[in-house]
Amino acid sequence: MAGYDVVVLGAGHAGCEAALACARMGLNTAAITLNLDSIAMMACNPAIGGTSKGQLVREIDALGGEMGLAADDEFIQMRMLNTGKGPAVYSPRAQMDKRRYHERMKRALEAERKLTIIQGECAAIETEHGRISAIRLSGGVKSEGERIECRAVVVATGVYLKSRILIGDRVWEQGPSGLARAEGLSASLRELGFELRRFKTGTPPRVLGRTLDFDEMEIQNGDSPARPFSFLHDMDYRVQRPCYLTYTNAATHKVILDNINRSAMYSGLISATGTRYCPSIEDKLVRFADKDRHQLFIEPEGLSTDEMYVQGMSTSLPADVQRDMLRTIPGMRNCHITRYGYAIEYDCIDPLSLNNALMSRDVAGLFFAGQMNGSSGYEEAAAQGLYAGINAALWIRGEEPLILSRADAYIGVLCDDLTGKGTNEPYRMMTSRAEYRLLLRQDNADERLTELGRRTGLISDERYARLMKKQQEIVNARIKLEKSVPPEEKLIRLMESRGETPPKTGIKLSELLRRRNIGYSDLVMLYPEKVDDISAEAAEQVELNERYAGYIEKERLHVEKFSEMENALLPKDTDYSQIAGLRLEARQKLNKMQPESLGRASRISGVSPADIAVLMIWLKRRKEAE
Repeated sequence: MAGYDVVVLGAGHAGCEAALACARMGLNTAAITLNLDSIAMMACNPAIGGTSKGQLVREIDALGGEMGLAADDEFIQMRMLNTGKGPAVYSPRAQMDKRRYHERMKRALEAERKLTIIQGECAAIETEHGRISAIRLSGGVKSEGERIECRAVVVATGVYLKSRILIGDRVWEQGPSGLARAEGLSASLRELGFELRRFKTGTPPRVLGRTLDFDEMEIQNGDSPARPFSFLHDMDYRVQRPCYLTYTNAATHKVILDNINRSAMYSGLISATGTRYCPSIEDKLVRFADKDRHQLFIEPEGLSTDEMYVQGMSTSLPADVQRDMLRTIPGMRNCHITRYGYAIEYDCIDPLSLNNALMSRDVAGLFFAGQMNGSSGYEEAAAQGLYAGINAALWIRGEEPLILSRADAYIGVLCDDLTGKGTNEPYRMMTSRAEYRLLLRQDNADERLTELGRRTGLISDERYARLMKKQQEIVNARIKLEKSVPPEEKLIRLMESRGETPPKTGIKLSELLRRRNIGYSDLVMLYPEKVDDISAEAAEQVELNERYAGYIEKERLHVEKFSEMENALLPKDTDYSQIAGLRLEARQKLNKMQPESLGRASRISGVSPADIAVLMIWLKRRKEAE
């Protein structure tokens, strides 16, 4: 088989973004997957986005990735979450038609001229002189298979490495949804020096919609019009499918607790580490024993199926217990289970073995992305896939990597956490992990990232032109908002109707926007001769920047201080054991991690503020001596 510049192992959400990025950046790329019918498969929830995850999808889009575009094409319901809270945590989320989403992403891969997709299994990664040289496919019944030469590899194998499915006391050595698992790559990674861990995740049962009584549940409709993920798309007015809300109760909890020793999680069959922030229903009852009910969302899996996903009911209980517990829930007393929930455990690496571009510290040209790095979730995987793909392409081109800091993007927080702090459990992105979340809003991802990503070649002329137009609208609007207006009758009537106290003297239009119940569209209506009628996206930016100006400025000052440490670069291959004043643990951790900057060093577990002070003095003396 002909050689390639980059080989991507896996074609899930991480693999798709990595492969597309490399191919679109001009590299001959191969994507190898165990099954072409599982490309971008939604093995768990049929949804894209959510709290903090929606921010990741908009950032993927702003950098020229595919997930947001595909989600906009195939969603069947779209909602903006957390609108009752501040704009820092507004998060778009969409229900997908999971079959059509898979088909949409598969078509994108097939259409890319420099991308070849191959159904097969990678059994080994080969190196020469510490650099990637080739991968070898499994030969089936043979001991060795076909060899493919390449310059870089992106490992994005998801949950398939030595994976096991568990339901009650039954175990299957297979991947998600009954697919084959990957057998050989784990041993190859160990030979390359990687420490493998066992992590675990799970999925709820699916039920047949016609066997549910939706009248006993609360309907959950989408937003109309829908706010799309992609900055290339306008508001969407399509007809949407509803979801439904119901709850567990005392009877449900009794069934579960009476049989909890039969759960694979509690019987001892599973020794892998599960995710704290997406617990099974068994875990919820044990950890939150004081709660008398837990909410469940009943979500459609697509337009061509009647299967419904029971979000909030992830479980590894036996089949008979799953039937009994579901039939205690309002609206589900006669439900028919089409697929049982299960737990799945799998091999993954310690992401501390990677640098902040997601490349191995020890094997040049070897990148990792997605659940292979210990994360969970489609969006976290896709973000890492895009990031790893971009940096693999830049590495081959001999260019500096694209590094996003914690002040640039949620993607920066995600990759910095994984490669700088590591994780002892499946990592899930949350808004609370982002120190500068008011600056990292979902609405301004294009302003933050599109210019940064332009050198990759993934930013189209159309995307860039839309950004330039939006930014010019914002600039022009801010200038005009500095004009003052008197307390005219029309302004007084509007403010009183919104519960706002009218001004007694003249007031700047920008100050009016700082009133919570006055929006930019109100100013356009009141003062069309003074205020530009701009796009909804630009107007949203103007509103938020004015309304939260004080908080935004405070965060900007924090970012400046943060940047000082991030820009204080540490020399490569420093022997920290020779720096006097560092504690033993700090010396060991710093020698192992070789952080790129003081900022990265400060986030390493075991490196104290006192150690950072020592490094700051050492750096200063080193520069003075040069």
